[in-house]
Amino acid sequence: MPELKILNNKEIKEILELIGRQWGAKIKLDYGFLKNNKNRIFIISKDISRIDISKLRLNSVGMYFCEVDNAGIRLSIEGSQIVGPKATKNIVELNEEETKKWFKGEDLEKQCQNCNGFVILKNKNDFLGNGKYANGRILNYVGKTRRINIT
Repeated sequence: MPELKILNNKEIKEILELIGRQWGAKIKLDYGFLKNNKNRIFIISKDISRIDISKLRLNSVGMYFCEVDNAGIRLSIEGSQIVGPKATKNIVELNEEETKKWFKGEDLEKQCQNCNGFVILKNKNDFLGNGKYANGRILNYVGKTRRINIT
């Protein structure tokens, strides 16, 4: 049965430090952080502390923000929209054609100077999500239910 764990300040600080190392973003988020048994991190209003969640059977609550594992930290689309404006590295600018391919769920062939690991994808002022950069290729993590067919 999936369980949610409320993260303490030390655990939240570790997540924010991972974000700082990966994207150079210094952010402060005034949210409660919860983690499920798949290492997915959700953010929610700190008012969640008023509810005894131990008596509830929850898979998730709040907004899916990121996933942390051995490969690093991978932001959700919404997570990239929160972190992206503060990010100073590992950002890849896409043109219109690349953006269409990305939303279709395709991997992208693209060179990126000084990029490594997970990158935030951007088109103009819009942050599109996260992909893993390796050897001139960005692996697409857009879920099947979120893909769209743009012509």
